[in-house]
Amino acid sequence: MPRTLATRRGPSTLTLVAVVVLVLFAGAVGFGVYRAQAGAGALPAGATAAGVAVGNPDAPVTIDLYLDFQCPACAQYEQQAGATIDELVASGRARVVYHPVAYLNRFSSTQYSSRSSAAAGCAADAGVLPRFAQLLYANQPPEGGDGLPDEQLVALGTQAGAGLGFATCVQDGRYAAWTRSVTDAASRAGITATPTVLVNGREVERTAEALRAAVDAG
Repeated sequence: MPRTLATRRGPSTLTLVAVVVLVLFAGAVGFGVYRAQAGAGALPAGATAAGVAVGNPDAPVTIDLYLDFQCPACAQYEQQAGATIDELVASGRARVVYHPVAYLNRFSSTQYSSRSSAAAGCAADAGVLPRFAQLLYANQPPEGGDGLPDEQLVALGTQAGAGLGFATCVQDGRYAAWTRSVTDAASRAGITATPTVLVNGREVERTAEALRAAVDAG
């Protein structure tokens, strides 16, 4: 009896098209990430194009803190919840991702929101970002003025414990492009006000009690 040979077919046209689409999609996503990082210019230590993380990277909870150093409500939140954030980070229960946006440049004649955000990147390099942020809020200039001059930003960084390279970083505007990237990323994420506080991606009320409860809930 003659043997019947099974015909082996290659992938169908539909399958090939699907594979091509998936490859193109993956490439587009990868290029988008690359372009976002490249557009951010130089990145501070521990930073991405969207913010800078402080604390144990393996912490079970992530707190995203969107802030503007010209924002009075952000200064109030620091006074009210700053110690709680420090405690949660120090205990390893949470890490904080700072997103220092520049939404309020219009309230300063020298784009203070942008300059202070870029200086925060310099503070991240020096490992003193949380303390530097506290000092910025403690010395927050009134809206509508010039903002703190770079010389005072440098002095506050020195007070926070930054080394000699901090002054050059601030004066050169090393992280100006990063500030623009952080601000753009926040806007794309739908962040319209500061402070905005997220715990594992969910927005919480701007109180220390609400923050602690959200972290406890995981």
